[in-house]
Amino acid sequence: MYLALFVILLHCASLKAQDNVFTINKVELTVPSNKVNNGESIQLTCTVDISKSVSFQMQHTFLFYKDDRLLYNITSLRVKERYKIFPARFADSGNYKCTVEANRKTKSSSDLEVQVKGLSQPKLTALKTEVTEGDVVSLRCEEPDEKPPFIFVFSKLLPNEQQQVKRKQELNTNFTTAEFPVEVGDLILRFQCTAKVNSAVYSETSEPSNVTLVTVVEQFSNPKLTVRSPRNITEGDRIDIECSTVVAQERPIEILIQKDKRILSSAQKPRVTYSAIATMENNGNYTCKVELGSVSKTSSLNVVVAELFAKPILTSSSTEVDENESLSLWCHINDYINDSSKANFSIIKRPPENGTLLKTSSNFTIKAQVNDSGSYVCRAKIKGITKESDPVRITVYAPVSNPDLSVDNSFTEVVLGKTLLLRCQSMFGTPPINYTLFRGNRRIHTITVFNNTYAEFKDIQTKFDDLGEYICEASNCHSHAKRRSQGLNITVIAPVRNVSLGSYPPAEVENGEEIVFFCSVSEGSLPVNFSIFKQNEQTPFFYESKMETKVLWRKILTKQDTGKYFCEASNRASRAVRSNLLNVKVILASWQKGLIAAIVLVLIALAACGFWWYLRKKEKDKHPTMEMSGSTAAMNSTNQKLVSGQNNDGEFYSGSAYIEDGENHVKATDENKDSGEHRHSRIEGSPDST
Repeated sequence: MYLALFVILLHCASLKAQDNVFTINKVELTVPSNKVNNGESIQLTCTVDISKSVSFQMQHTFLFYKDDRLLYNITSLRVKERYKIFPARFADSGNYKCTVEANRKTKSSSDLEVQVKGLSQPKLTALKTEVTEGDVVSLRCEEPDEKPPFIFVFSKLLPNEQQQVKRKQELNTNFTTAEFPVEVGDLILRFQCTAKVNSAVYSETSEPSNVTLVTVVEQFSNPKLTVRSPRNITEGDRIDIECSTVVAQERPIEILIQKDKRILSSAQKPRVTYSAIATMENNGNYTCKVELGSVSKTSSLNVVVAELFAKPILTSSSTEVDENESLSLWCHINDYINDSSKANFSIIKRPPENGTLLKTSSNFTIKAQVNDSGSYVCRAKIKGITKESDPVRITVYAPVSNPDLSVDNSFTEVVLGKTLLLRCQSMFGTPPINYTLFRGNRRIHTITVFNNTYAEFKDIQTKFDDLGEYICEASNCHSHAKRRSQGLNITVIAPVRNVSLGSYPPAEVENGEEIVFFCSVSEGSLPVNFSIFKQNEQTPFFYESKMETKVLWRKILTKQDTGKYFCEASNRASRAVRSNLLNVKVILASWQKGLIAAIVLVLIALAACGFWWYLRKKEKDKHPTMEMSGSTAAMNSTNQKLVSGQNNDGEFYSGSAYIEDGENHVKATDENKDSGEHRHSRIEGSPDST
């Protein structure tokens, strides 16, 4: 029964659930304005639109997000909820979103961008509101209502609307500190700061903070510089320059007087004095400086000193004097208002640096020697003031001696087209000395030597037309005539060029005959060294040095002399120059050709005879029976004739028949003889027949 009741309840619940069907159509997030000033409020309103199958109450959960980070959530039966941010700060700028959840269904609104304009005013404080000269002012700038990162800008407000600025960046805190040194002349300091913050899209800068005042207390006053001297200071007067300051507390200060970075006097007390006899060097600006720690103060004063007399002038009879001539020097003062005869003059020669006193007078005359060359000055002294003239350079010239002209390598030969080095030097004479080189009457070059050494000339011989005697001329500022060296003759050597090799006969030579090689050069200085080589051989077949540009060489050639030949020619001007290759072919002599022809003909004749004999022998070997039968018949015929010529008693018949038979007998006998010889010959020639 209970089981049936439970099933009925479940069925009823499922029927009710089927009646409460809904769907979330839309979620919308709105604000009154997308741009809000800093300090105002941001009112976020989230509205949900839901469709239901029947009217029933349903709870919704509203979730508010900024940049995907949950800010606030609320659950209610309403279809609209609000979230307020007050006061709005720059950090509240960003993208907002609202999400609604109901019975496991979720829907979100579109992103809504909100921008907060401006920053809140930062707060500036000073750690100390009263400082002394040389201290530092420590400041703190804070943005209590904003979030980092920040860029803080500290400003020291100066007169004439100028500023001294320092920047500090803070990534994790909303405040920072800065220090400003207290400078000389600062009395009341004013400071401000601003804050700047950046986002991914834009940046904002705050309004300046409050102005913070800091008071500066002086440690000592500005120094006072005075001159206790006559109103119009003239050279020889005494001048006293004094500098003083007032110190707030008893402290170890330092005070000094300087001129053009040179300290004249100093003291570690509030007062210092500098005294001197006035000269023109005392004209200028004087500075007094007081120092205490890192603090220093200065004041300046310009002092004008009138000239008592002008700088003396030294005049010479000449600045370039010949040796043993008279040299005079005079010293005087221009525009001296008093009697210049009251001045004390002295003439001094340098080197050495301090000078050598020559005479305490306004004039000086000597017979000049070379060692009198140097720098001369005149000194004048009036009322304890000494002045020195500008130096006058005097050079005493000894005449140059005859120069020596020589060749750098001591060889008096030069290759055509090569550089010839010549040296010219006078052993005596005051430099600078001018050396001029001549070739014949033609001037080549001039060199000035400023010390006791030689002049080196470079000359290039380009053709034989340039040949001529070299002469060097030396001169200096001495009034005497120029001096010349002795003439120097240089032999110009032309290198060999265009080597050629020929022969006669030109190409083919009979064995045992003579060939004439002729080697020549188109140009080159004599003697010329000729060498004739066979190709690929290191040792020449022929060598001769001749005072001519060509050479002949006769040689009896053999068959082994066939090959290619070349000629090398050289002289003192160059290395060996090689000619063209000459092809030489050695052929047989005429008698050798005839002998070879005769031998060939004899061999041919012998071969023909041998061949004929062989054929003849072969033919006779084929018919031996016929010859033998012929011989037997002849003998039988003879016997018959002999029988017919006899009677029964064996006597011979006489008459014509006998003569005729006699003739036949002779013929037969001859034939038999011949046949016998032939047989004998065949038997001797053919061992097989035996």
